[in-house]
Amino acid sequence: MDNLAAAAALGALGHETRLAVYRLLVQAGPEGLPAGALAEQLGIAPSSLTFHLQHLQRAGLMTQRRRARQLICAVDYAAMNALIGFLTRNCCGRGEGAAASACCPLPEACCEEAPAAGERS
Repeated sequence: MDNLAAAAALGALGHETRLAVYRLLVQAGPEGLPAGALAEQLGIAPSSLTFHLQHLQRAGLMTQRRRARQLICAVDYAAMNALIGFLTRNCCGRGEGAAASACCPLPEACCEEAPAAGERS
């Protein structure tokens, strides 16, 4: 993931309603949720939901598919993991010990591709 894609994803998540939608979709898992169920759970109008879903989809954070007459929305987990990886990519580049562990609570997840000492990506 590059800076532009990360900025688009973070911008899409930087709105209270879109963040709430995204969190519901993450909880729903790969099967996703019908758009109507999202609107109902969040208490927002379907037209407003459509506006927010379009932002998340343009940022590459979610997918939509048709199931009969329903529109099923699901998180793109690869994109989510790429964003998390982008945000934590250099966290272990600060060295070892307390400083490195404080910046990254899951070093085994985010430090696999950490640059060697003295390198910067």
